[in-house]
Amino acid sequence: MNNPKALSHAEIASFCRQSAMIIGAGITPAEGMNILQKDTADLEGKELLKQIASSCQQGNPFSTALESTEVFPSYVIHLIALGEESGNLDDVLISLADYYDREESVSDSVKSAVTYPLIMIAMMVIIILVLIVKVLPIFRQVFTQLGTEMNAFATSLLSIGNTLSKYSLIITVFIFLIVISALIFYKSSYGKNKIMHFLTRFPLSKKFYEKIAAGRFANGMYLALTSGMDTYKSLDMISEIVEHHQMRSKIDICKQSLEKGMTLPEALADAGIFSNLYSRMISVGFRSGSVDLVFKQIAQNYDAETEKQLNRIISIIEPTLVIILSLIVGMILLSVLLPLMGIMSSIG
Repeated sequence: MNNPKALSHAEIASFCRQSAMIIGAGITPAEGMNILQKDTADLEGKELLKQIASSCQQGNPFSTALESTEVFPSYVIHLIALGEESGNLDDVLISLADYYDREESVSDSVKSAVTYPLIMIAMMVIIILVLIVKVLPIFRQVFTQLGTEMNAFATSLLSIGNTLSKYSLIITVFIFLIVISALIFYKSSYGKNKIMHFLTRFPLSKKFYEKIAAGRFANGMYLALTSGMDTYKSLDMISEIVEHHQMRSKIDICKQSLEKGMTLPEALADAGIFSNLYSRMISVGFRSGSVDLVFKQIAQNYDAETEKQLNRIISIIEPTLVIILSLIVGMILLSVLLPLMGIMSSIG
């Protein structure tokens, strides 16, 4: 494939779930990819499945076939390779599907939380522009007919409206270029990294992204440990998927602690990855031999916490934007209506 494009979380989840069904039914990966290829309408999807099937037919392991496509994360490749070695490939694929389903759910929630305020802000701008470009000139004509002038605030807004109307084409092109540039920046790897870097430091979103990173870490540890991966290698791979610079620093501290001879619970506590409660849960799970299940429970708790916090953020943003819009529109209208009412009262 030329210029391979990395698969989305939803695409990886769907692929892993379908592959798990095929392998669980006793069908070989090569035959299974051919079956999926016949059921796929998307041309790029067909080409990808054909490439995987061809590699498997040449005698390569399933993980090697996936790696040759260059569209799957190294995390997926390594875990599938472990699943092949341990003989529980279908279980690993199901776990991966569940993991990437959760990742897609988090991404969708974040996009929804960002999209709504942007739509509200766009509506606010449009309403304000209509008021100062279309409505205020009508009030000015009324004031002129009554032999008076609007107050300074309304006159200033009218002047802005006249300027916007005069240079509307240039302003429209300028805004269009800004939007296109922003979209290109957002789609690029550099842009995504910069945006994530900002959001993880911005006070209003910092705690939220810390919880997302902690949840991803717990999810990743559960998946890696249940697949039979050793702890140190698990930390290495999870560092690639958390997309949070502070969490990556904590993982490095955790690895250094392990090298000094600490146990996993001690290393996690030393790095400060989890709260005291969760660190205690991991310590108990480690001694009882069920630390993977503890990581799963912690991941589920973080998923619930991030969803609640996201809903709380949206519940704050929504009325705040409505109040701001109401105040701005009210100020503009009152700046012309109150003087006009005064004039009409004096005439009456």
